[in-house]
Amino acid sequence: MYRMEISTIHKAEVIICGAGIVGMSMALALFKKGMKPVLIAPRYVAQANLGEAYHPRIYAISLASQKLLEELGIWSWLPSQRLTAVDKMQIQGDRAGFIELSAKQGELSELAWIVESGEIEAALQKALAFYGVQWVDGKVVDSQRVADDIADVQQCSSNMTYKQQLVIDTGDIWHASLVIAADGASSVIRQKAGIWHQFKSYESEGLVAQFTVEKPHHNTAYQWFTEEGVLAFLPLNDTADGHQVSMVWSAPNAIAQELKQLSQAELADVLRKRVGELSQDVLGKLTLRSPMYGFTLTLEKSGMVAPNVALIGDAAHRVHPLAGQGLNLGLADVLSLSTILSNKESFRGIGDLRVLERYQRERSVAIAHMRWVTDGLHALFSSNLEPVRAVRNLGMDMVAKLPFIKEFLIKKASGV
Repeated sequence: MYRMEISTIHKAEVIICGAGIVGMSMALALFKKGMKPVLIAPRYVAQANLGEAYHPRIYAISLASQKLLEELGIWSWLPSQRLTAVDKMQIQGDRAGFIELSAKQGELSELAWIVESGEIEAALQKALAFYGVQWVDGKVVDSQRVADDIADVQQCSSNMTYKQQLVIDTGDIWHASLVIAADGASSVIRQKAGIWHQFKSYESEGLVAQFTVEKPHHNTAYQWFTEEGVLAFLPLNDTADGHQVSMVWSAPNAIAQELKQLSQAELADVLRKRVGELSQDVLGKLTLRSPMYGFTLTLEKSGMVAPNVALIGDAAHRVHPLAGQGLNLGLADVLSLSTILSNKESFRGIGDLRVLERYQRERSVAIAHMRWVTDGLHALFSSNLEPVRAVRNLGMDMVAKLPFIKEFLIKKASGV
Protein backbone atom coordinates (compact mmCIF):
# COMPACT_ATOMS: atom_id res chain seq x y z
CA MET A 1 0.00 0.00 0.00
CA TYR A 2 1.24 3.49 -0.77
CA ARG A 3 0.90 6.41 1.63
CA MET A 4 -2.19 8.54 1.17
CA GLU A 5 -0.56 11.85 2.15
CA ILE A 6 -0.27 14.01 -0.93
CA SER A 7 2.73 16.29 -1.39
CA THR A 8 3.27 19.09 -3.91
CA ILE A 9 2.27 18.36 -7.50
CA HIS A 10 5.41 18.06 -9.62
CA LYS A 11 5.45 18.89 -13.32
CA ALA A 12 7.50 17.70 -16.29
CA GLU A 13 7.23 17.90 -20.04
CA VAL A 14 7.77 14.19 -20.50
CA ILE A 15 8.00 11.32 -18.00
CA ILE A 16 9.34 7.84 -18.72
CA CYS A 17 7.98 5.13 -16.42
CA GLY A 18 10.27 2.12 -16.13
CA ALA A 19 14.06 1.88 -15.82
CA GLY A 20 14.96 -1.21 -17.79
CA ILE A 21 17.25 -0.90 -20.79
CA VAL A 22 14.48 0.47 -23.02
CA GLY A 23 13.23 3.01 -20.47
CA MET A 24 16.70 4.33 -19.62
CA SER A 25 17.60 4.48 -23.33
CA MET A 26 14.46 6.53 -23.96
CA ALA A 27 15.35 9.00 -21.22
CA LEU A 28 18.89 9.39 -22.56
CA ALA A 29 17.70 9.73 -26.18
CA LEU A 30 15.29 12.53 -25.30
CA PHE A 31 17.92 14.31 -23.20
CA LYS A 32 20.33 14.23 -26.13
CA LYS A 33 17.63 15.80 -28.32
CA GLY A 34 17.36 18.77 -25.99
CA MET A 35 14.45 17.72 -23.79
CA LYS A 36 14.34 17.38 -19.99
CA PRO A 37 12.77 13.99 -19.34
CA VAL A 38 12.03 12.66 -15.87
CA LEU A 39 12.48 8.95 -15.19
CA ILE A 40 10.18 7.39 -12.59
CA ALA A 41 11.01 3.87 -11.39
CA PRO A 42 12.45 2.07 -8.36
CA ARG A 43 16.21 2.65 -8.19
CA TYR A 44 18.52 -0.35 -8.40
CA VAL A 45 22.19 -1.10 -8.87
CA ALA A 46 22.95 -2.94 -12.10
CA GLN A 47 24.72 -6.30 -11.84
CA ALA A 48 27.90 -5.61 -13.76
CA ASN A 49 31.60 -6.52 -13.54
CA LEU A 50 30.80 -10.08 -12.47
CA GLY A 51 34.25 -11.44 -13.24
CA GLU A 52 34.14 -15.13 -14.16
CA ALA A 53 30.35 -15.19 -13.77
CA TYR A 54 27.80 -13.98 -16.29
CA HIS A 55 24.56 -12.06 -15.83
CA PRO A 56 21.58 -14.45 -16.17
CA ARG A 57 20.01 -12.38 -18.95
CA ILE A 58 22.01 -12.25 -22.18
CA TYR A 59 20.99 -10.26 -25.26
CA ALA A 60 21.87 -10.55 -28.93
CA ILE A 61 22.25 -6.90 -29.92
CA SER A 62 21.66 -6.25 -33.61
CA LEU A 63 23.92 -3.88 -35.55
CA ALA A 64 21.04 -1.38 -35.70
CA SER A 65 20.73 -1.46 -31.90
CA GLN A 66 24.50 -1.17 -31.56
CA LYS A 67 24.37 1.98 -33.70
CA LEU A 68 21.70 3.48 -31.43
CA LEU A 69 23.75 2.69 -28.31
CA GLU A 70 26.75 4.32 -30.01
CA GLU A 71 24.68 7.44 -30.72
CA LEU A 72 23.61 7.51 -27.07
CA GLY A 73 27.29 7.42 -26.15
CA ILE A 74 27.23 4.24 -24.07
CA TRP A 75 28.55 1.55 -26.42
CA SER A 76 32.13 2.66 -25.80
CA TRP A 77 31.45 2.38 -22.04
CA LEU A 78 30.80 -1.35 -22.30
CA PRO A 79 33.91 -3.39 -21.32
CA SER A 80 35.27 -5.04 -24.44
CA GLN A 81 36.04 -8.23 -22.50
CA ARG A 82 32.29 -8.61 -21.80
CA LEU A 83 31.31 -8.38 -25.51
CA THR A 84 31.18 -11.35 -27.88
CA ALA A 85 30.78 -10.93 -31.63
CA VAL A 86 28.51 -13.34 -33.50
CA ASP A 87 30.15 -14.23 -36.81
CA LYS A 88 27.83 -17.08 -37.80
CA MET A 89 24.39 -18.51 -37.09
CA GLN A 90 23.52 -22.19 -37.59
CA ILE A 91 19.84 -23.15 -37.61
CA GLN A 92 18.89 -26.83 -37.51
CA GLY A 93 15.42 -28.23 -38.21
CA ASP A 94 14.01 -31.30 -36.50
CA ARG A 95 15.29 -33.44 -39.36
CA ALA A 96 17.89 -32.66 -42.01
CA GLY A 97 16.86 -29.03 -42.56
CA PHE A 98 19.86 -26.75 -42.03
CA ILE A 99 20.74 -23.09 -42.66
CA GLU A 100 24.02 -21.30 -41.98
CA LEU A 101 24.26 -17.52 -42.08
CA SER A 102 27.59 -15.72 -41.82
CA ALA A 103 28.72 -12.12 -41.56
CA LYS A 104 30.95 -12.60 -44.60
CA GLN A 105 27.96 -13.53 -46.75
CA GLY A 106 26.40 -10.17 -45.91
CA GLU A 107 29.74 -8.30 -46.19
CA LEU A 108 29.52 -7.42 -42.50
CA SER A 109 32.16 -7.48 -39.76
CA GLU A 110 29.71 -9.39 -37.50
CA LEU A 111 26.03 -10.36 -37.42
CA ALA A 112 25.33 -9.22 -33.86
CA TRP A 113 26.89 -8.74 -30.43
CA ILE A 114 26.21 -10.81 -27.33
CA VAL A 115 25.97 -8.53 -24.30
CA GLU A 116 24.92 -9.05 -20.70
CA SER A 117 21.88 -7.11 -19.54
CA GLY A 118 23.72 -5.85 -16.44
CA GLU A 119 26.55 -4.31 -18.47
CA ILE A 120 24.14 -2.27 -20.62
CA GLU A 121 22.13 -1.25 -17.57
CA ALA A 122 25.27 -0.12 -15.72
CA ALA A 123 26.43 1.97 -18.68
CA LEU A 124 23.02 3.61 -18.99
CA GLN A 125 22.86 4.36 -15.27
CA LYS A 126 26.28 6.02 -15.44
CA ALA A 127 25.23 8.10 -18.45
CA LEU A 128 21.99 9.28 -16.83
CA ALA A 129 23.89 10.27 -13.69
CA PHE A 130 26.60 12.01 -15.72
CA TYR A 131 24.08 14.12 -17.63
CA GLY A 132 21.98 14.80 -14.56
CA VAL A 133 18.75 13.25 -15.87
CA GLN A 134 16.25 13.32 -13.01
CA TRP A 135 15.37 9.86 -11.65
CA VAL A 136 12.48 9.71 -9.19
CA ASP A 137 12.73 6.64 -6.97
CA GLY A 138 9.19 5.25 -6.87
CA LYS A 139 6.56 3.11 -8.54
CA VAL A 140 3.52 4.42 -10.40
CA VAL A 141 0.33 3.13 -8.80
CA ASP A 142 -2.25 5.22 -10.65
CA SER A 143 -2.50 7.21 -13.86
CA GLN A 144 -5.24 9.30 -15.44
CA ARG A 145 -5.73 12.08 -17.95
CA VAL A 146 -6.69 15.41 -16.38
CA ALA A 147 -7.41 18.93 -17.59
CA ASP A 148 -4.47 21.33 -17.56
CA ASP A 149 -4.97 23.77 -14.65
CA ILE A 150 -3.73 26.76 -16.64
CA ALA A 151 -5.90 25.88 -19.61
CA ASP A 152 -8.95 25.76 -17.35
CA VAL A 153 -8.51 29.43 -16.54
CA GLN A 154 -7.17 30.82 -19.79
CA GLN A 155 -9.12 28.85 -22.41
CA CYS A 156 -12.70 27.97 -23.08
CA SER A 157 -13.63 24.35 -22.37
CA SER A 158 -13.90 23.52 -26.07
CA ASN A 159 -10.21 24.29 -26.48
CA MET A 160 -9.02 22.70 -23.24
CA THR A 161 -5.61 21.03 -23.01
CA TYR A 162 -4.78 17.99 -20.93
CA LYS A 163 -1.98 16.41 -18.95
CA GLN A 164 -1.35 12.89 -17.72
CA GLN A 165 -1.41 12.60 -13.95
CA LEU A 166 0.67 9.97 -12.18
CA VAL A 167 0.42 8.94 -8.53
CA ILE A 168 3.61 7.44 -7.07
CA ASP A 169 3.75 4.97 -4.17
CA THR A 170 5.46 7.70 -2.11
CA GLY A 171 2.23 9.71 -2.31
CA ASP A 172 3.69 12.28 -4.73
CA ILE A 173 1.75 13.37 -7.82
CA TRP A 174 3.32 14.20 -11.17
CA HIS A 175 1.79 15.91 -14.22
CA ALA A 176 3.29 15.55 -17.70
CA SER A 177 2.33 16.46 -21.24
CA LEU A 178 3.53 13.00 -22.28
CA VAL A 179 4.01 9.80 -20.32
CA ILE A 180 6.07 7.10 -22.02
CA ALA A 181 5.36 3.67 -20.58
CA ALA A 182 8.37 1.37 -20.41
CA ASP A 183 6.95 -0.45 -17.39
CA GLY A 184 6.86 -3.94 -18.84
CA ALA A 185 4.28 -6.44 -20.03
CA SER A 186 1.96 -5.75 -17.07
CA SER A 187 2.08 -2.00 -17.69
CA VAL A 188 0.00 0.03 -15.25
CA ILE A 189 0.14 3.01 -17.61
CA ARG A 190 -1.29 0.95 -20.49
CA GLN A 191 -4.12 -0.38 -18.35
CA LYS A 192 -5.06 3.00 -16.90
CA ALA A 193 -4.95 4.69 -20.32
CA GLY A 194 -7.39 2.13 -21.71
CA ILE A 195 -5.09 1.17 -24.59
CA TRP A 196 -6.22 -2.11 -26.11
CA HIS A 197 -4.02 -5.11 -25.47
CA GLN A 198 -4.13 -8.68 -26.81
CA PHE A 199 -2.38 -11.62 -25.18
CA LYS A 200 -1.65 -15.20 -26.19
CA SER A 201 0.27 -17.69 -24.08
CA TYR A 202 2.68 -20.08 -25.77
CA GLU A 203 2.24 -22.48 -22.84
CA SER A 204 6.03 -22.45 -22.61
CA GLU A 205 8.82 -20.95 -20.55
CA GLY A 206 12.10 -19.47 -21.66
CA LEU A 207 14.74 -21.32 -19.65
CA VAL A 208 18.14 -19.66 -19.44
CA ALA A 209 21.42 -20.93 -18.02
CA GLN A 210 25.15 -20.84 -18.76
CA PHE A 211 27.28 -23.84 -19.70
CA THR A 212 30.94 -24.61 -19.99
CA VAL A 213 31.29 -26.55 -23.25
CA GLU A 214 33.96 -28.95 -24.40
CA LYS A 215 34.47 -27.56 -27.91
CA PRO A 216 35.03 -23.93 -28.99
CA HIS A 217 31.95 -22.20 -30.42
CA HIS A 218 33.96 -20.12 -32.94
CA ASN A 219 31.66 -17.14 -32.32
CA THR A 220 28.71 -19.08 -33.70
CA ALA A 221 25.13 -18.81 -32.43
CA TYR A 222 23.27 -22.13 -32.69
CA GLN A 223 19.55 -22.85 -32.83
CA TRP A 224 17.65 -26.12 -32.97
CA PHE A 225 13.93 -26.57 -33.64
CA THR A 226 13.04 -29.73 -31.75
CA GLU A 227 9.99 -31.66 -30.57
CA GLU A 228 10.72 -30.27 -27.09
CA GLY A 229 10.79 -26.61 -28.13
CA VAL A 230 13.36 -24.25 -29.58
CA LEU A 231 16.87 -24.47 -28.14
CA ALA A 232 19.59 -21.87 -28.70
CA PHE A 233 23.22 -21.43 -27.66
CA LEU A 234 24.64 -17.90 -27.64
CA PRO A 235 28.44 -17.64 -27.65
CA LEU A 236 30.19 -16.08 -24.65
CA ASN A 237 33.84 -15.28 -24.04
CA ASP A 238 35.93 -18.03 -22.46
CA THR A 239 36.55 -18.14 -18.72
CA ALA A 240 39.10 -20.06 -16.64
CA ASP A 241 36.63 -22.97 -16.76
CA GLY A 242 36.80 -23.12 -20.56
CA HIS A 243 34.52 -22.27 -23.48
CA GLN A 244 31.18 -20.70 -22.56
CA VAL A 245 27.67 -20.46 -24.00
CA SER A 246 24.34 -19.13 -22.77
CA MET A 247 21.39 -21.48 -23.24
CA VAL A 248 17.93 -20.18 -24.13
CA TRP A 249 15.43 -23.02 -24.29
CA SER A 250 11.78 -22.31 -25.12
CA ALA A 251 10.47 -25.39 -23.34
CA PRO A 252 6.83 -26.50 -23.01
CA ASN A 253 5.41 -25.85 -19.53
CA ALA A 254 5.40 -29.55 -18.59
CA ILE A 255 9.14 -29.85 -19.26
CA ALA A 256 9.91 -26.53 -17.59
CA GLN A 257 8.03 -27.48 -14.44
CA GLU A 258 9.72 -30.87 -14.34
CA LEU A 259 13.17 -29.27 -14.53
CA LYS A 260 12.38 -26.57 -11.98
CA GLN A 261 11.55 -29.22 -9.36
CA LEU A 262 15.09 -30.61 -9.45
CA SER A 263 17.92 -29.76 -7.10
CA GLN A 264 20.91 -27.95 -8.62
CA ALA A 265 22.93 -31.18 -8.71
CA GLU A 266 20.07 -33.12 -10.31
CA LEU A 267 19.46 -30.30 -12.78
CA ALA A 268 23.10 -30.25 -13.83
CA ASP A 269 22.99 -33.96 -14.66
CA VAL A 270 19.61 -33.85 -16.44
CA LEU A 271 20.48 -30.78 -18.53
CA ARG A 272 23.85 -32.23 -19.49
CA LYS A 273 22.11 -35.24 -20.99
CA ARG A 274 18.89 -33.67 -22.28
CA VAL A 275 20.31 -30.47 -23.73
CA GLY A 276 23.28 -32.40 -25.08
CA GLU A 277 20.91 -34.68 -26.98
CA LEU A 278 18.78 -31.80 -28.30
CA SER A 279 21.90 -29.94 -29.44
CA GLN A 280 23.23 -33.10 -31.09
CA ASP A 281 26.36 -32.74 -28.93
CA VAL A 282 27.65 -30.13 -31.39
CA LEU A 283 29.83 -28.53 -28.67
CA GLY A 284 30.65 -31.72 -26.83
CA LYS A 285 30.19 -32.24 -23.11
CA LEU A 286 28.10 -29.64 -21.28
CA THR A 287 28.76 -28.55 -17.69
CA LEU A 288 26.15 -26.36 -15.99
CA ARG A 289 27.82 -23.41 -14.27
CA SER A 290 24.86 -21.27 -13.17
CA PRO A 291 21.36 -21.54 -11.75
CA MET A 292 18.56 -21.95 -14.30
CA TYR A 293 16.02 -19.13 -14.63
CA GLY A 294 12.66 -19.15 -16.37
CA PHE A 295 10.26 -16.59 -17.82
CA THR A 296 6.80 -17.04 -19.33
CA LEU A 297 6.55 -16.85 -23.12
CA THR A 298 3.70 -14.84 -24.61
CA LEU A 299 2.67 -13.07 -27.79
CA GLU A 300 1.33 -9.60 -27.02
CA LYS A 301 0.30 -6.55 -29.02
CA SER A 302 -1.36 -3.26 -28.21
CA GLY A 303 -2.68 0.02 -29.57
CA MET A 304 0.65 1.61 -28.50
CA VAL A 305 -0.68 5.17 -28.05
CA ALA A 306 -3.43 7.27 -26.47
CA PRO A 307 -3.64 11.03 -25.90
CA ASN A 308 -0.61 12.00 -23.75
CA VAL A 309 0.58 8.35 -23.56
CA ALA A 310 2.94 6.21 -25.66
CA LEU A 311 4.06 2.62 -25.03
CA ILE A 312 7.51 1.24 -25.77
CA GLY A 313 9.22 -2.12 -25.29
CA ASP A 314 7.36 -4.94 -23.54
CA ALA A 315 4.57 -2.55 -22.53
CA ALA A 316 3.76 -2.25 -26.24
CA HIS A 317 4.57 -5.70 -27.63
CA ARG A 318 6.15 -9.08 -26.94
CA VAL A 319 7.18 -11.75 -29.44
CA HIS A 320 8.49 -15.30 -29.19
CA PRO A 321 12.24 -15.20 -28.34
CA LEU A 322 13.23 -17.66 -31.08
CA ALA A 323 14.58 -14.76 -33.19
CA GLY A 324 16.17 -13.01 -30.20
CA GLN A 325 14.66 -9.68 -31.25
CA GLY A 326 12.65 -8.56 -28.20
CA LEU A 327 15.12 -5.94 -26.92
CA ASN A 328 16.02 -4.89 -30.46
CA LEU A 329 12.35 -4.10 -31.13
CA GLY A 330 12.24 -2.03 -27.96
CA LEU A 331 15.35 -0.06 -28.89
CA ALA A 332 13.85 0.55 -32.33
CA ASP A 333 10.82 2.01 -30.51
CA VAL A 334 13.20 4.39 -28.72
CA LEU A 335 14.79 5.57 -31.96
CA SER A 336 11.43 6.03 -33.69
CA LEU A 337 9.60 7.85 -30.89
CA SER A 338 12.50 10.12 -29.90
CA THR A 339 13.02 11.15 -33.54
CA ILE A 340 9.32 11.84 -34.14
CA LEU A 341 9.01 13.90 -30.95
CA SER A 342 12.06 16.00 -31.75
CA ASN A 343 10.84 16.64 -35.32
CA LYS A 344 7.21 17.51 -34.50
CA GLU A 345 5.73 20.85 -35.53
CA SER A 346 6.27 23.59 -32.98
CA PHE A 347 2.54 24.30 -32.76
CA ARG A 348 1.72 20.74 -31.66
CA GLY A 349 2.07 19.58 -28.08
CA ILE A 350 4.39 16.70 -27.28
CA GLY A 351 1.41 14.62 -26.13
CA ASP A 352 -0.73 15.41 -29.18
CA LEU A 353 -2.34 12.19 -30.39
CA ARG A 354 -1.63 13.13 -34.02
CA VAL A 355 2.09 13.21 -33.22
CA LEU A 356 1.97 9.93 -31.31
CA GLU A 357 0.04 8.21 -34.10
CA ARG A 358 3.00 8.86 -36.40
CA TYR A 359 5.06 6.70 -34.05
CA GLN A 360 2.36 4.04 -34.02
CA ARG A 361 2.20 3.92 -37.81
CA GLU A 362 5.98 3.86 -38.22
CA ARG A 363 6.47 0.98 -35.80
CA SER A 364 3.39 -1.10 -36.62
CA VAL A 365 4.78 -2.64 -39.84
CA ALA A 366 8.12 -3.76 -38.38
CA ILE A 367 6.49 -5.12 -35.22
CA ALA A 368 3.78 -6.95 -37.17
CA HIS A 369 6.39 -8.46 -39.47
CA MET A 370 8.46 -9.76 -36.55
CA ARG A 371 5.33 -11.05 -34.85
CA TRP A 372 4.26 -12.85 -38.04
CA VAL A 373 7.71 -14.43 -38.53
CA THR A 374 8.22 -15.60 -34.95
CA ASP A 375 4.65 -16.75 -34.35
CA GLY A 376 4.55 -18.45 -37.76
CA LEU A 377 7.80 -20.32 -37.18
CA HIS A 378 6.63 -21.38 -33.74
CA ALA A 379 3.37 -22.73 -35.18
CA LEU A 380 5.16 -24.42 -38.07
CA PHE A 381 7.65 -26.26 -35.86
CA SER A 382 5.10 -27.06 -33.15
CA SER A 383 3.11 -29.25 -35.51
CA ASN A 384 3.67 -33.01 -35.36
CA LEU A 385 1.83 -33.67 -38.61
CA GLU A 386 4.10 -35.63 -40.94
CA PRO A 387 3.43 -33.50 -44.09
CA VAL A 388 4.19 -30.32 -42.14
CA ARG A 389 7.42 -31.76 -40.74
CA ALA A 390 8.58 -32.74 -44.20
CA VAL A 391 7.72 -29.38 -45.78
CA ARG A 392 9.38 -27.25 -43.09
CA ASN A 393 12.69 -29.08 -43.36
CA LEU A 394 12.54 -29.05 -47.15
CA GLY A 395 11.93 -25.30 -46.98
CA MET A 396 15.04 -24.82 -44.85
CA ASP A 397 17.13 -26.75 -47.36
CA MET A 398 15.77 -24.61 -50.21
CA VAL A 399 16.62 -21.40 -48.36
CA ALA A 400 20.13 -22.70 -47.72
CA LYS A 401 20.66 -23.08 -51.48
CA LEU A 402 19.42 -19.60 -52.43
CA PRO A 403 22.07 -16.92 -51.74
CA PHE A 404 19.75 -13.94 -52.20
CA ILE A 405 17.33 -15.25 -49.56
CA LYS A 406 20.22 -15.89 -47.17
CA GLU A 407 21.43 -12.32 -47.73
CA PHE A 408 17.93 -11.08 -46.91
CA LEU A 409 17.88 -13.13 -43.69
CA ILE A 410 21.31 -11.81 -42.73
CA LYS A 411 20.12 -8.23 -43.13
CA LYS A 412 17.04 -8.96 -41.01
CA ALA A 413 19.14 -10.65 -38.32
CA SER A 414 21.65 -7.80 -38.16
CA GLY A 415 19.08 -5.03 -38.52
CA VAL A 416 21.04 -3.25 -41.27
